[in-house]
Amino acid sequence: MTSTSSVTLSPAGPRLAIKGAVGSRDREILTPEALELVADLAERFGPRVRSHLAAREARQTRFDAGELPAFRADTRRIRESDWRVGEIPADLLDRRVEITGPVDRKMVINALNSGARVFMADFEDSLAPTWRNLVDGQVNLKDAAAGVLDYQAPDGRRYTVNPKHAVLVVRPRGWHLEEKHALLDGVPVPAALFDFGIYLFHNAATLLKRGTGPYFYLPKMEAYEEAQLWEEVISHSEQALGLKRGTVKVTVLIETLPAAFEMDEILYALREHIVGLNCGRWDYMFSFIKKFRKRREFVLPERGQVTMTSPCMRAYSQLLIKTCHRRGAFAMGGMAAQIPIKSDAAANDAALAKVRADKEREAGDGHDGTWVAHPGLVPVAMEIFDKHLVGRNQLDKLRQDVTVGEAELLSLPQGSITGKGFRNNVEVCIQYLAAWLAGNGCVPIHHLMEDAATAEIARVQLWQWLHQPETRLEDGYLIDWALFDEMLEEERDRLLAAADAAHRPFLQRAADILEELTYKQRLEPFLTTVAYGDLD
Repeated sequence: MTSTSSVTLSPAGPRLAIKGAVGSRDREILTPEALELVADLAERFGPRVRSHLAAREARQTRFDAGELPAFRADTRRIRESDWRVGEIPADLLDRRVEITGPVDRKMVINALNSGARVFMADFEDSLAPTWRNLVDGQVNLKDAAAGVLDYQAPDGRRYTVNPKHAVLVVRPRGWHLEEKHALLDGVPVPAALFDFGIYLFHNAATLLKRGTGPYFYLPKMEAYEEAQLWEEVISHSEQALGLKRGTVKVTVLIETLPAAFEMDEILYALREHIVGLNCGRWDYMFSFIKKFRKRREFVLPERGQVTMTSPCMRAYSQLLIKTCHRRGAFAMGGMAAQIPIKSDAAANDAALAKVRADKEREAGDGHDGTWVAHPGLVPVAMEIFDKHLVGRNQLDKLRQDVTVGEAELLSLPQGSITGKGFRNNVEVCIQYLAAWLAGNGCVPIHHLMEDAATAEIARVQLWQWLHQPETRLEDGYLIDWALFDEMLEEERDRLLAAADAAHRPFLQRAADILEELTYKQRLEPFLTTVAYGDLD
C-alpha cells in the first residue's frame, strides 16, 4: 500500500519535500533524520555541484575549439611528491573479483552469494532511476547491511544470503544527475548526495558493528576539484554522524578522459578515504568520443573494435596501475560484459575465451582485481587472478617500466566502421533505452550485458559519424542521414513486430529519442538526463 506523500523538514531549517509514492517500508528509509542529512548536504554542496558541471561545459567548449587534455601544470607538485593513501580496511585487501549489478532484491542476494570478493550495488549505470527502484534499492541494501536480506519468489522459492558473502560496496549516481523526487526549496537535489546520504545515514553504524564499513564507488568525475568536493562531502557527513574521520572508504572510477590526466590528483584529494581507482572502460570510451565530438581527427572505429589492447586504452590501464601502486592504492580492472551462452556451446566457448584473454592481460599487468557482470563469469575470472596473485593483491607490482605521456593517452585506435556495426549501434540504443524507460537498466543484448555506458557509446558514435563530413563505411559508402533514417526505421519496426503490446510504447519512445538526439546539432552530454523526464 503506497500513497503520494510530501515530507517537509523543520520550518527552522531548509525545506526538503519528497514527491513520490511512499509505502510502509519506505518510511524506514525516508526518515526525518535521514532527510535532514540529505538536506544539509544539498544546501551546503549543491551549488558547488552545479558550479563543477558548468566548468565541465566550459572545458568542453575549449576541447571543441582545439584544446587537448593534458597533465596540469598547477598540480605538478602533487604528481612529483611522495605521499600515500590512508589505511585500507582488512575486508577490502582482497578484491580479486568483483561483481556489479543493480539493487533489485533478488539480484543483490545472487551477487552477494556469487563467490566474488566484492559486490558493487549500483544506483547508477545499471539502474533505471525510477522512484520505486531507488527507494526499494535503499530498503534492500539496509537489509543486506543488517544481515537480514531475503526474498521469496512468486513460485515459492526463498533466497537468503550465505554466511560467507561478498563485501558490499555502493555506487551512488554521478554529479550530473538530479533526484527530481527530492526538492530542496523547490530545486531537485543532486542525485549523488541523495544516494550517498541515505545509505550512509542508515547503514554506517550497522556495518561497522558487523566488522565491515560504509564503502562506495564514486563515478564519472572529470577533475581534481570534483574529487575535492567529494572529500568535503564525506568528511562533513562523517562529522555529522559522529563517525571517526576516515571511516568511509571509496574507490573512484576513472571513466572520463580528463580524469585519466588527473589520477594522482584525485587520489591526493581523497587520500584519507580512498583505497583505489578502477578502469571504467566503457564510460571511458564514451568520454573519449564525447570530448572529441567535433574533431575529425578523433573519429573512432565501431565500438566492437576498440578493445583494451588498443593503444590509448592500454596506456590508460597501465598508467592507472603505476599511479595507484606508487600511492599504495588498488588498481582495479574493468568490466567483462560477456554473459554465458547456454544455447550455443561454440559461441559460449568463444565468449569465455575473450573473457580469459582480457583477465589474463589485467592480472599479468598488475591489476589487483577485476569486474564481471554475471555470476557465471566469477569462476573464470577467479581462476586467472588466483594464478597471478601471490598474496591478496599486487600492490607491490610498481610498474616502474611503464612510461605513459599525453600522446599515448590520446593515440587513436585503428579500425573501421562496418554497416553491421552501424546497425548494431542503432539497435542497441533502441533496445537498451526502451528497457530503461520500462524500469530496467541492465539488459542482455546479443550475449553482452548492456548498461547506460555501453548504450552511450553507441549513441555518441552515431552522432559523431553523422556530424563529421566524409565519414565512410569500410566499403566506401558515405555515412549520411539517409542511411541513419533507413536503419532506424528498419530496427524500430523489427523490434516493434517482435515485442509484446506492453513494451511497444517504450520501443517507439526510445526510437523517437534516439532520432531527436542524433539529429540535434549539439551533442547531449548524457542520454539518461534527457530521458529521465519520462521516468516515474
